[in-house]
Amino acid sequence: MERQQLLAAIKPRMPEKRYIHTQGVMHTAIALAERYDEDPSKAESAAILHDMAKYEDVAKMEDIIRRENLDLSVIGWGSELLHGPIAAYYAQTQFGITDQDVLNAIHYHTTGRAGMSKLEKIIFVADMIEPSRNYPGVERLRKKAQKNLDKAMSACVRHSLRFLIDTKQPIFPLTLTCYNDIMNGENK
Repeated sequence: MERQQLLAAIKPRMPEKRYIHTQGVMHTAIALAERYDEDPSKAESAAILHDMAKYEDVAKMEDIIRRENLDLSVIGWGSELLHGPIAAYYAQTQFGITDQDVLNAIHYHTTGRAGMSKLEKIIFVADMIEPSRNYPGVERLRKKAQKNLDKAMSACVRHSLRFLIDTKQPIFPLTLTCYNDIMNGENK
């Protein structure tokens, strides 16, 4: 599907503010893909589809996870973590996306994971730094993203972990695995 078709398909699934965010992620991901020699069309598709399930009913998403034997580890973690694997499932079943890298970028855009591809990193970072994001430290992350994708990914994961710790929220194990993988790579 072309950009306008994908955008039209996901727009009814989310509030206007999230749609604006999605467009920001799309533009940011395309720019990062061009900067870091990744396929911009793959970045565009993953970015457009990454949040399409964010406003689905939690019970419905958990039912799909169980029924389709998807990533069972996200059960009980709420919409914030469920929507990634469900969006990847919808991308495949409703939009015919077969590229595993695109599906992984959608699936892991909130948790990260060890061994992330360049596209996965681009979507993770773009989601955190797109223009409508406004939180302390976002400008620093944007600057890092313009210089080095791996350093930007590292900074984004560390920022997410600090936020979760500061707000006394549990940390999904895969995010810790992602962090450890990044730190092990940086310390070699």
